This record gives sequence, structure tokens and C-alpha cells, in this order.
Amino acid sequence: MISLLVSFAIATVLAIVLHGSTRRFVRNRLRYVDAVQKRIAPWAAGGAAFLAGSAVVGLLPIVGVGTALAAAFAVGSGVAAGARDIRQGTSSIVYGP
Repeated sequence: MISLLVSFAIATVLAIVLHGSTRRFVRNRLRYVDAVQKRIAPWAAGGAAFLAGSAVVGLLPIVGVGTALAAAFAVGSGVAAGARDIRQGTSSIVYGP
């Protein structure tokens, strides 16, 4: 029971951090890249995140396939949100770390 709660907490925190950092990266660094505006970009990013996450699932016993799926969904939605920010003109350049 406690391992389920720990795993859920890890997946939740990971999804929040990945979504925010991916959205910020797309908005600030990939502003002038045309490929990020295509409809396939969030799906490709989510698929790549799932493949990377599934490699980690084999190494860490506390995380499972659900965590990899949550990470993939967070990255894909972060890419989509960042691209939407660029299209709507709400992006801003942030200098520094």
C-alpha cells in the first residue's frame, strides 16, 4: 500500500515538472523552429519520452509503466502547450537558468 502511494507521488511530481519544463523549453528555445508547430510534434515527443521512460522502468523497481505513461503524456502536453503559446504570442524570452 505504501509503495503504491510513493509510486503515485513520484509519477505526479515527475509529470508536473516535465510538463512545465517542456513547455518552457518549447516556448523559449524552439520559438523559431517550424517543426514544433506541426501536429505530430507532441506525439513524437511523447513517444520518445515513453521509450526513455520504459528503459528506466526496468532499472527502478518503484516506478512502473504507469509512471512512463504519465511522463510521456506530460511531455506531449507540454510540447502542445508551448507551441500554442508561440502561436498566440504569449511567449517570452527568459534569460538565465
